[in-house]
Parts: sequence; C-alpha cells; structure tokens
Amino acid sequence: MTANSASAPAASEILTTPSTFLWAIVEEPDTEAIDIATGSPAYVLRNGKPLFTTHALAVTALALGPDGNLYAATMPDGKIYKLDPKSPKPLDETTAPVVFDLAQFDSSKPDAAKTDSKSAKSRYIWQLTFGPDGHLYAATGAPGAIYRIDIKTAKAAPFFSTDEAHIRSLAWDKSGNLIAGSDGSGLIYRITPEGKGYVLFSAPRREIPALAVAPDGTIYAADLGDKSRNPLPQLPVQNGLGITITFSQPGSVQAANASTTLPEGTEIYALAPNQAPRRIWTGKDEIVYGLAPVPAGILAFTGNRGRILEIHPDGSSADLAHLDAQQITAFQPTQSGWLIGTSNTGRLYTLTSAAKPADTHIYSSDVLDAGSFSRWGRIEVDPASHGYQLFTRSGNIEQPIRNAKDWGWTDWQPLTDGRITSPPGRYLQWKAVLQPQGELSGVAVNYLPVNSAPVVDEILVVPGARVTPPAASSTAPTVSIAFPNPAQATLSFDGATNGALQAQKDKSAITARWAAHDDNGDDLAFDLYLRGDGESIWRPLKKSLTDKFYSFDASTIPDGGYQLKVVASDAPSHTPSDALTGEAISDRFELDTTPPVLSALKATISGSAISAISVTLSAHDATSPIVRAEYSLDAGPWQYIEPVGTLSDSSDERYDFRIPLDSTSKPAEHLITVRVYDRHDNIGSAKAVVPAPPEVK
Repeated sequence: MTANSASAPAASEILTTPSTFLWAIVEEPDTEAIDIATGSPAYVLRNGKPLFTTHALAVTALALGPDGNLYAATMPDGKIYKLDPKSPKPLDETTAPVVFDLAQFDSSKPDAAKTDSKSAKSRYIWQLTFGPDGHLYAATGAPGAIYRIDIKTAKAAPFFSTDEAHIRSLAWDKSGNLIAGSDGSGLIYRITPEGKGYVLFSAPRREIPALAVAPDGTIYAADLGDKSRNPLPQLPVQNGLGITITFSQPGSVQAANASTTLPEGTEIYALAPNQAPRRIWTGKDEIVYGLAPVPAGILAFTGNRGRILEIHPDGSSADLAHLDAQQITAFQPTQSGWLIGTSNTGRLYTLTSAAKPADTHIYSSDVLDAGSFSRWGRIEVDPASHGYQLFTRSGNIEQPIRNAKDWGWTDWQPLTDGRITSPPGRYLQWKAVLQPQGELSGVAVNYLPVNSAPVVDEILVVPGARVTPPAASSTAPTVSIAFPNPAQATLSFDGATNGALQAQKDKSAITARWAAHDDNGDDLAFDLYLRGDGESIWRPLKKSLTDKFYSFDASTIPDGGYQLKVVASDAPSHTPSDALTGEAISDRFELDTTPPVLSALKATISGSAISAISVTLSAHDATSPIVRAEYSLDAGPWQYIEPVGTLSDSSDERYDFRIPLDSTSKPAEHLITVRVYDRHDNIGSAKAVVPAPPEVK
C-alpha cells in the first residue's frame, strides 16, 4: 500500500457519541444537519443531540425521504419509525409513528400477513433505501426478504423474497434495478422494478456485507465468511456502565465486536457489464463494511483496524486514512468530502475531499508486535518515497490509546539518521507526516528481539518406564506419560503435538519428560540433575540433551525420594556470552525397586472340626507404603486380605485372617502362599505348610 498526500483526505473528529456503535449517517441537504443512528445505547442523533430514543438495542439504518422526514429502523424488533427532523422535542417509541413492523409478516411466508404481532422472534432490518418510485425499500433478515413501503399510506408489501438467511446490502443501478447482496450463500441479485430477481453472482463466501454501483455500471461487492459455518459469536453490546447485553445476529457480521476477527478476511469483486466477475482485491486482516465508487476506483471502509482503502481496478490499493477506532461502519458523501462513522468507539469524523487536501497529511501504521521485548533498528523506505517525516512510539501493551504515555507507550519521537530512537519494547507504531505532494511506500522496520531466557514449563518423572527409539518394536505393555496440566497440551514434543509419550514398562528404568519453550524461538539444549532426600548438591545426570525426555537406569541409584532438575539453555542459538538459561525442579518422586519383606508367617488349623486355617504375618517395606496383600490356598485363586486396621497405608502392616475349609473334605496337608505389594508394584512373597492332623497320618 501507499500513502500519498496529494490524494489522501485529511480526517478530523467532530463528535464522540455515548454509544459503542454508529450504524448510519444522513446529511440533510437543505439544512446541512447531520443525523446518525447508533447502538448500545440506541439513538438517532441530529447534530449530536437526541432526535429519537428507543428501548431497542440498535438503530441500524436511516433514510431521508422525499417528504423531508427521516426513517429509522430498529433491531431486534424490526420496526421502521417516521421521524420529523423539525420536532421541537425528542421523539420516542410512543410519539414517533411506525410505518413498518416486520412482526406483521409471517417469518415462514413473507408474502402472507401475520395477525399476531407479539412474537418474540428477533427480526433484523439491515438497510433502507428510497427507490426511483419514491417508495422505501427495506432489506431484512430472518428470513431474507425485501419489503416495499408506501410512506404516504404506511402500507408495506413484500417486494422480493429468498431462501437466504438475510438480505444484507442494497444498491441501485442506472436502469432502476435494485442490486441486493445476501447472507447465507453469498448471492448478488438484480431485481427489476416488478420484483423479479436474477442471481448475477454466487460469491465464494457466505455474506455480501457491502455493494456499490459505479457510473459505468460496474457492480462492486465485498464477500466474507466461510460458507460452511457462521464464524462469528454473538455480539456483546456494552454501555458506559460496563454492563454487557447480548443479542444474536444469525449469519451476519455487520455488528462485529472489538475482539472479532475473520481469519478468511474479505474479498472484493467487480461485476462489469458483459464481463465475468473478477476479484480485484483480497484482504486477510480487514473486514469491509462499506463500499463507495470514486473516480480512481472504489473506496473500502473497513475494520478491525479503522482503515479507509482506495482500491484501483488493477488490484493495487492505497491506504487513505487510519482512524482511531476499530470499525468504520457508516459513511456519507458530502460536498466537501465524507462523513465517517466508527464503532468501538462510536465517533463521527469528517474527511476532506482529495481536491482540497490538507497542508500535511498524517498516516499512522498498524501496531507492530515483535513477539517479545525487542530493540529497534532502522526504518527502510522505498527510494521513490519523498516529502515525508517519520515518527515512532513504542510500548508493552498491545493497543495505544489517546493518553498512551500514561499506559506504557512513549511519546512520538523522530528518527535519527533513519534509526528508531524509541526505547525497546514489544510493540512499535510509526506515523508519517506527508507534505504537499509527498508520497510514502514500502516501509519496513528492522528490529532484534532481546534474548529472553528459556522457560521449562513442566516436568513429569515416571519410575518403572523406559522410552525406546521409535524404530524399536516391543510387545511389552506400554505406559502413557501425559502432562496432567491441560494447558500443556499445545506444546510440541519432538515435532509432534504433545499427546501422551509411549514408553515400555521396565522396573529397572526411570523416564523423565518435560515441556519447555523460548519466546525468541531459539533452539534449546537441556541438562539434567538429580538430588536425593536430605542432599544439598545437584548431581549431573545427563548433559546437552535435545530431546524433551530421557530414560535412565534405576539400578545404579539407591531406593529413596528424589527430585529432578531440568536446565534449558538457548546456547545453540547464541554466543556463549549471550546465552541464557531457565530451569525447573520436578515434584518429589520415589525410586523403589526392593520388594517388601514378609516375616512371622504362621498358619495353623483352628476349630474343633478343622473348619479354618488361622494365618498371621507381618510385612515391611523400606521405601514406600504397603498397598495390598493376597493369599492363595493350595495354589488356588488369589484372594484379597485386609490388614489389621483395614486401611493399608503404612510401610509396616500386620495381617491376621482365617481361611475357611470345606468341612466335608477329608483332613489333608495345606499350602498357604501370601504375596504383598508396595506402592511401586514390588512383590514380596512367603509360604507356609499346614500339616495334616495326626489322625490322618
């Protein structure tokens, strides 16, 4: 894009409204009064003072009638009010006559009158326009239709109906046909004065938010949105008290909020007479809210960066203005230039025409996000640029505001020999002051992110698991090692998404896994250290790892409690003097490869009828608690044993239990086997033989 002071208008703010959104502008030619429609709160303001107030959420459209009255559409109730601009006091819903109520028409059959007007269904009126016949035409949604209203009799009738969700935009061609753009399938219709429609173009995207017809008959249309889905959330409308009200706008993106962006961006197509539709412009970061033909091509009024673009038939473009708002949602040509309405926040601007440029023109760039704290270098500009002066400011919050120096942004500072003098920071913005006939293009900012230390986000240590190279195959059971913190699920692991790491079960091994990142995107190397309970020194375990996991033998380490430290270094991407490190320490983990010890196992026949075997024993584990025990009688199935006290939670447990015998069986010798498990599945076992009673021998 280029900025040119000879063709760019000069912008100046003339009004800040109490509303968040400014939807429509009308200039009364006889009085030069300016009427604007706002939302949240909803007003019609005339020269900045309320002409009409409503309890609706927004006044979405305005049209000045041939009778001198102003017609205003409200949402979501879907009504059109007739407003007398000369009213001595503000009008409201009780004093302004309603000339159209969308609730009077059945939503499923737009051509049939509805008798019950109390439906709670939301209804949308997106645009109003007067036709050559003097009638008022309304583009509506839910469903998409166009209604024709006789303002003299306040009688309305369906003019054109469609299966689309909304009719979003209207324009007239020089033959008196109505051009309409839809939301749903992205259709552009040409509708004759008799109401017969013909689809001129089916756009690749779902919505046509803006249309314009040039004097040569070329139709310009903007499309946006994925046809397979509605990409926008509900619209939050905020008032000055910080209360959030939400209303749904199905399938429409006109009321985009501050946080709304479309990754698909916007396209603009030209439909010239007797030619195939041609895409002339694509913007990945802009949403086009309005189009207007100019001699050089077409003006595009956009969000979410408050830009006005001049797009030429060959596809080139110039950035004419960058306003202090996120969306440009309304515009109106005047004799001296343009009236521009913005949203987030609702402000009114005036732009001088290109024929009357200002002595100087100021253009502000978008905010550059360096991604991390950075030092700024030189600004490079195309050699053909001339008649300009560049200034920069820097900060550490994303959006500069009017009192930016009070919120972490510096004052504007001029360049010194082409070098930026603003202090280091994460964000930078530049502005150009263009002298008469000055031109600026091809601006590039050089910067170097200040090295930041790596961060080890999380460490997980799993005893009894070993990771083998991917090529190795094994039928051993696997252990899934996944971070318990869901936030780490987006971190990368060896070039793959960070799901579970597969490891083989191996009592002689320990596997550690960690997540780490570097804000500069540097390559990292990792050193591992180990420290046992009661120790003060970290002992090296492994140096210069590039993987984010490591398996090591447990057989060379005594049983006990340990912690693992991972030190990440960005040395692979920096000189030794500039390299930085970051570290993290794991939670304490236990290494236990020794099975529990069973002692004092006694098994005796009890009961006069030899009905049971009484068994007592003790179990001890040097490192971890005993978790369960079980016995087997005569090599039969294993049966669970409760310890004395019923709860197994100690490294020393006692057992005292009885094994019932079949009273009908002959007395015989019995084999009692007991095994005990510690927390790490080490198994200790013992057996006892109960001899047969003497009389059986």
